[in-house]
Amino acid sequence: MAKKNAFYAQSGGVTAVINASACGLIETARKHKDKIGKVYAGRNGIIGALTEDLIDTSKESVKDIAALRHTPSGAFGSCRYKLKSLEENRREYERLIEVFTAHNIGYFFYNGGGDSADTCLKVSQLSKSTGYPIQAIHIPKTVDNDLPVTDNCPGFGSVAKYIAISTREASFDVASMAKTSTKVFVLEVMGRHAGWIAAAGGMASTDDCEIPVVILFPEVNFNKGKFLKIVKEKVNKFGYCSIVVSEGVHDRSGKFLADQGLKDAFGHAQLGGVAPVIANMIREKLGYKYHWAVADYLQRAARHIASRSDVDQAYAMGKAAVELALKGENSVMPTVVRTSNTPYRWKIGKANLSRVANVEKMMPDSFISRDGFGITKRCRDYLAPLMQGEDYPPYGKDGMPRYVQLKKVAVKKKLGKAFKVK
Repeated sequence: MAKKNAFYAQSGGVTAVINASACGLIETARKHKDKIGKVYAGRNGIIGALTEDLIDTSKESVKDIAALRHTPSGAFGSCRYKLKSLEENRREYERLIEVFTAHNIGYFFYNGGGDSADTCLKVSQLSKSTGYPIQAIHIPKTVDNDLPVTDNCPGFGSVAKYIAISTREASFDVASMAKTSTKVFVLEVMGRHAGWIAAAGGMASTDDCEIPVVILFPEVNFNKGKFLKIVKEKVNKFGYCSIVVSEGVHDRSGKFLADQGLKDAFGHAQLGGVAPVIANMIREKLGYKYHWAVADYLQRAARHIASRSDVDQAYAMGKAAVELALKGENSVMPTVVRTSNTPYRWKIGKANLSRVANVEKMMPDSFISRDGFGITKRCRDYLAPLMQGEDYPPYGKDGMPRYVQLKKVAVKKKLGKAFKVK
């Protein structure tokens, strides 16, 4: 019987280290050629499986696959596409089986966040509902750090490092200009329901480098009066203030301050633009001159300043996914298990996808200061190790980082009829 091939795909918003997971998976699979045939990557996530648009990673050199470890974003293309239930759209699952059968695929690796875990869970159930033998392993990835069970999510540590450093550097700038110009800087960060990234802004201020930072979390209902009061207090004391606001900040009724009235591909409210809302509020009520910025893609693509611990964990998750599959596991996700804060130590664990899919991990109350605008020591102890260490990409003589662009050779299609993704 021929060795089963593997399918790997990236899903959702990409990160600075998702390709490190791809590197770990592909390099590990290549070491087990006696058990795993080829690794096919889906072009643009699960859509690549549905449309039989596969990439033959065996055509990529050892050097280029290794370079994925220091290359940001999704090398194979990502997507925001969530499979419906078997009852709602049986044809999608029939199509997956057709593609898997045609290309002898017995391993399914999906690299993403909560919605991706749901897709992976549904694929894992194919063997039960249809009789097709498939092992589905989810590989954790999300800058939002909101997957349950795992201590943290690969992709988050690097974003946290970027936001903390950016907040500190911008604060130094504002402090320089505050006497006659800008007194408030507002930085908008990602985070729909969970304020992990916003919390990282609090790491900009330390005992040896005190900075006035106000954080707006999705977990804390926005109170305009209390917010303006603390900003005024900070400016009166320090002469300036920096504000880190999560895109998902909402009022007591649950309405997002940045709700555009639009929906994304997953049906979530399309957010963006909370920074100018906050900035204008400050100008109108306090009269302070301000500047605002949206970290947006910059925060999740900043491989040049990635956390070493984040890169190591991302690679380890890809490697562990293959090892779990070879042990016969199905419908599981490798996890990060923290065993010590000082010194920082961690190991690999395992979670059933039924515990992960469609479950969001919020900031615990113990991580948010009593006034609701800062972080506690417990939060600092949690965040610090995830931001530790540097893992710079190689740089060329032109001063630019050397990131790999794969050949992405397409696998020859075997199914005659095209499949249209709705």
